[in-house]
Amino acid sequence: MATDETNETATVDSTATMSIDEVRELTTEIIRECNRIIVGKKDILSNVLVAMLANGHVILEGVPGLAKTYMARTYASILGCDFKRIQLTVDTLPSDLLGSNVFNQRTGEFWFRKGPVFSNLVLADEINRCPPKSQSALLEVMEERQVSLEGVTRKLPKPFLIIATQNPVEQEGTYPLPEAQLDRFMFRLILDYPTEEEEAEIVRRKHLGEATDLRILSDPTTLVRMQNTCQTVFLEEDIINYIRDIVIRTRNDPQILLGGSPRASLVLMNASKTRAAMAGRDYVIPEDVRKLTIETLNHRLILKPEAELEGLSVERVVSKILGEVDCPR
Repeated sequence: MATDETNETATVDSTATMSIDEVRELTTEIIRECNRIIVGKKDILSNVLVAMLANGHVILEGVPGLAKTYMARTYASILGCDFKRIQLTVDTLPSDLLGSNVFNQRTGEFWFRKGPVFSNLVLADEINRCPPKSQSALLEVMEERQVSLEGVTRKLPKPFLIIATQNPVEQEGTYPLPEAQLDRFMFRLILDYPTEEEEAEIVRRKHLGEATDLRILSDPTTLVRMQNTCQTVFLEEDIINYIRDIVIRTRNDPQILLGGSPRASLVLMNASKTRAAMAGRDYVIPEDVRKLTIETLNHRLILKPEAELEGLSVERVVSKILGEVDCPR
């Protein structure tokens, strides 16, 4: 029998909560601390935190040099979470991610060497360079938060979140993520170039050598408490039907080949509840749903070839659907 390399992660109370006001105050402080280090990208930073508090995974997509990795490291530092970075390449093996059993010649026993996924926050850098076999190894990790290897199942620590990055331009030597894996990500967030003012501020800060020390504002236990609190946010029947109508419309739209699954509805619900809690509300409003719909659906939908030939994007089609679905008052 294989023994573990280290003791299991300390147990985190999976039921403890805090007040909605405490969630609002703490998340406001966390985003403010991020903005002190990272220039611009306020919406991206906010949405990454929404995904974290909704217990979801995120894809950050953008050209190199837009601080995708820096953003993940910044959040890990501020949240006080254990952080691991995985540089994915074409020769990455499943054991490089999950770990493996290693034979100890001195004791004559196998012991389990944990892989980098045994962490609170995992950065999967350039995930689309990972071969399909290794991508598949992440499916159970992302959905069930556990690793099954040679008949033994090991739970991952709480919280467990993956931030994956990919470059949309340089596609040589890449393996597009299958729909099953894309569907396990809560959001796909697209990073654009900074504005002229933001670019000047980035250069200015680097030139002046401003301090980049970060305050630790949370810890894994506090993060789980915030996640639990977000799940207590109230959802009216009208909002439930609004989410349902949006997702079902994606399945019937003449320009969409593959619409959203029930998982898309659940993700949109959890994200909306989390956004409401971060705003200090214990109930969801339609604006919470609308603000997160594109980020929730833009990696789950596939357009028909004729729609792509017309130059349409998923984002434009989703925006059209939002204009067509009746919004509750």
